[in-house]
Amino acid sequence: MTTPAEKAAEVLRGGGVITYPTEGVFGLGCLPREHAAVQRILDIKQRDSSKGLILIAADAALLDDWIDLPAGTRLPDPDPENPRTWVVPAAKGVPATIRGNNEGIAVRITSNPIAGELSKLVRSPIVSTSANLSGQTVAADTECLRRQFEGLVDYIVPGDCGPSSGPSEIRILTTGAVLRPRQR
Repeated sequence: MTTPAEKAAEVLRGGGVITYPTEGVFGLGCLPREHAAVQRILDIKQRDSSKGLILIAADAALLDDWIDLPAGTRLPDPDPENPRTWVVPAAKGVPATIRGNNEGIAVRITSNPIAGELSKLVRSPIVSTSANLSGQTVAADTECLRRQFEGLVDYIVPGDCGPSSGPSEIRILTTGAVLRPRQR
């Protein structure tokens, strides 16, 4: 019997778009190298591509092809109660649909077990942007996800967000400057 995570991994590997739980909110996701799927997420959200997207991964090694950290620098371990997304230098060749109009790229080591399992199963980071239309409230539960996204995405991964609540804080890794405070 296929688990929900295995089904979601199949959808992702096939170039699909999913909704799934993260640390604090439900996310819309796809594999970052699937350009048509990335564009589909931007279209679903009605999101300006200049803003860029976040990549999440189960561990830092899965982000190696996407980031170019200064020598001696590493991504901090995740804090499950206070998830942080880090803006770091992007590796050469990271598409503008992921970076937006930014030189850096936003990344997070996820502490959500479902999101982490998905990343491990596909052996890749996953695009992670909140499951909502730009400027609107993020879906609070799977029933709300179904009402908003059924027919727009290829699979809605069951499960709960957590262990935190609300979108993650976003900081610049090299300076610690806060770009978006934690929202609850």
